Amino acid sequence: MLPILKINPADVAERALVVGDPTRAAEAAELLDNPVELGFFREYRTFAGEYKGKPITIASHGVGAGGASVCFEELAQAGVKTIIRAGTCGAMKAGIKDGEFIIGTGAIREDGVSDRLLPLSYPAIADRHLIAALVAAAEKQGYAEPHEGMILTRGFFYDGALPTKVPFWLETGANVVAVEMEFAVLLTIASIRGLRAGGLFTSDGNMVEESDLQTYDPHRTEVEEGVVNMLKVALEALSSI
Repeated sequence: MLPILKINPADVAERALVVGDPTRAAEAAELLDNPVELGFFREYRTFAGEYKGKPITIASHGVGAGGASVCFEELAQAGVKTIIRAGTCGAMKAGIKDGEFIIGTGAIREDGVSDRLLPLSYPAIADRHLIAALVAAAEKQGYAEPHEGMILTRGFFYDGALPTKVPFWLETGANVVAVEMEFAVLLTIASIRGLRAGGLFTSDGNMVEESDLQTYDPHRTEVEEGVVNMLKVALEALSSI
């Protein structure tokens, strides 16, 4: 029994889709054939099933790199070989609309956890085969030319008294296309454990065009539709590789 996820490793497939929200994990499980809930402890909710004949595990990891790293590590211990994170993000490039897809090619490690696992000089890079599979899956489902680029992973949502680095990344032109809170630690753990990992994200706001978090609303129709489509594309990619 895995101590935190509270599931039997024998029930875990080699392919896993991870999401932040336990409710979103349940929504993703509805897309599987023969879904079974394996466990639900704290923020960690886990399902098993099949997608197009391939065994798939779906797990929620909560918000932030610290808790998410527990989920990723225990999935690795259970024998998972391939992980795709599917989640919402804040777009950091003009023209990216709410509900559109962003494929992460790598991550900037400002998550506050991965620097304790490997030196910050070590890059967090997505698996090239998963990137290609996500592009192909998006195109197969009618979403041509999804956005691609580097993802800024940071360890907090609301800014505090200290200055944030977001303006720097917005101004560099270094193809930093989105910000979220877990992708970098997934890629770091994947490198340590010899896993393939990638990320598909749905924009729920654009920091270039809307900088005020007080008006942030991730529950709009276009975002919710984008999340459903994102889950379908991620499962298609997982089942194809």
